[in-house]
Amino acid sequence: MPAFTRDDDLPGEPTSPWLATTREETGSDRVASDDAGDPASDRSLESLRSVDVAVVGAGITGLSTAIELRDRGETVAVLERDRVAAGTTGRSTAKLTSQHGLIYDHLRREFGPRTAATYGRVQENAIDAVEDRIEELGIDPAFERRPAYLYGDEADPLEREAEAAEAAGLPASYVTSVPPFERARAAVRFDDQAAFHPRKYLLAVADELRADEGAFLFEGTRVTDLEPGAPVRVRSPDGTVAARRAVVATGYPILDRAGYFTRLHPKRSYVLGLRLEGRAPEGMYYRTGKNYRSVRTHRDEDGRLLLVGGENHKTGQGGSTRERYRRLLRWARERFPVASVAYRWSAQDYVPADRVPFVGRAGPGATNVFVATGFRGWGMTNGVAAGRLLAERIATPGEGPAELEVFDPLRLTPKASLGTALTENADAVSEFATDWLRTFFSPDRSVLERGEGRVLRRGGEPIACARDAAGDRYAVSAICPHTGCLVDWNDAEATWDCPCHGSRFSPDGTLLEGPATEGLPSREPPGN
Repeated sequence: MPAFTRDDDLPGEPTSPWLATTREETGSDRVASDDAGDPASDRSLESLRSVDVAVVGAGITGLSTAIELRDRGETVAVLERDRVAAGTTGRSTAKLTSQHGLIYDHLRREFGPRTAATYGRVQENAIDAVEDRIEELGIDPAFERRPAYLYGDEADPLEREAEAAEAAGLPASYVTSVPPFERARAAVRFDDQAAFHPRKYLLAVADELRADEGAFLFEGTRVTDLEPGAPVRVRSPDGTVAARRAVVATGYPILDRAGYFTRLHPKRSYVLGLRLEGRAPEGMYYRTGKNYRSVRTHRDEDGRLLLVGGENHKTGQGGSTRERYRRLLRWARERFPVASVAYRWSAQDYVPADRVPFVGRAGPGATNVFVATGFRGWGMTNGVAAGRLLAERIATPGEGPAELEVFDPLRLTPKASLGTALTENADAVSEFATDWLRTFFSPDRSVLERGEGRVLRRGGEPIACARDAAGDRYAVSAICPHTGCLVDWNDAEATWDCPCHGSRFSPDGTLLEGPATEGLPSREPPGN
């Protein structure tokens, strides 16, 4: 795709260090390593008759599930639209921690102390599981144990959080001496947490799977449909996989049998990778509040890279995304001796109305399909935990782990979720109506600056038009194929984003991430 640059272009390479430093380990040779589209290969998708479990998605959740299933003697096939860990996993800040914002006091109040303890325990177990797997594989994905701090200016909620976390059995304590880079009244310290390079870790897991005769990994394979039944059939343009069970480990489930679109909302957040002139802080830090901040360092070949994240907003809403990068950089420069910006990137996460992930059976009529989603931006431990829990459930039918009850996708939690669910669904309806009205009543202009995108009208049809740095125009339907909302231009990533449920598309209409399962069709641009 041609560049969509502008005179005020943002600093830093537009990718994460996890993707930038593993380029030599990706590409067409790796995508075709299981010969997904070569019917002559006995490792091709077309020649694969059936497996015990099909997994959709090769991020940390999908590959954790697959390797845990392999360890339990199950045959498994993983289908990934892009590359291993190139989606949300490859765009995270990669913190392995049970510190997930102000969560334990919430869990204790809304669900009870047992739920808070269970949630915390599976997160801590996930950190240990990653460390054990790293030792088993003999790799160095920059795994480091370090403390994690949750801090802010309101002492009371932090004190309650510390007490709830400690009561849940976590290594948490209330402190007042952090962070070193800005003033704050109080914090909760979680000891013995960790950070790592998620893609190096998952590429090694992928290689371990590929070396097993009973495991298959197909990158560059877009799943277009999933038919629950016995067997489950997972369809893609390259072939169909039949399986006894299926796990949907994508950001948003492609099979919605439990009303996920009414109980999840998408958010985007932004990260800068900074080189400093002085020392970087050693811990991991998360500032509470609506406009949160995340700070942690990463060890790489050039020394220490400071990762500063924040500026979250609902996908497809909130104005210029370029300005969010600028605000994040201003915030960082006020607190750190920034020498340069090495990387910039963004990520998308899904937030459940009651703040607890969905892990378990997909819903009515899909008893052989399982999902894992709704991690709220804390997918490193939640993804590993989901993989372990689902593998145990699938490998021992009827004897699944009791912890899955906490994450049951079919749970009813009106007290904890009703208010948020109503607000978010009203917002989606409002966006749908407002964007359509705005399009019909706005002037039918077709002049675009270079690097600009805008929804225009051609007669009564909304057209998503963009112009690249060379002046070439792209025109596609502005109607998201998921539920018919109109897409909005993301000026930092040069993408069309759906404000209702978070589907994203490139300027030429190519689908980047769901819940849509198809792209935006081409159209003639207005004025032609």
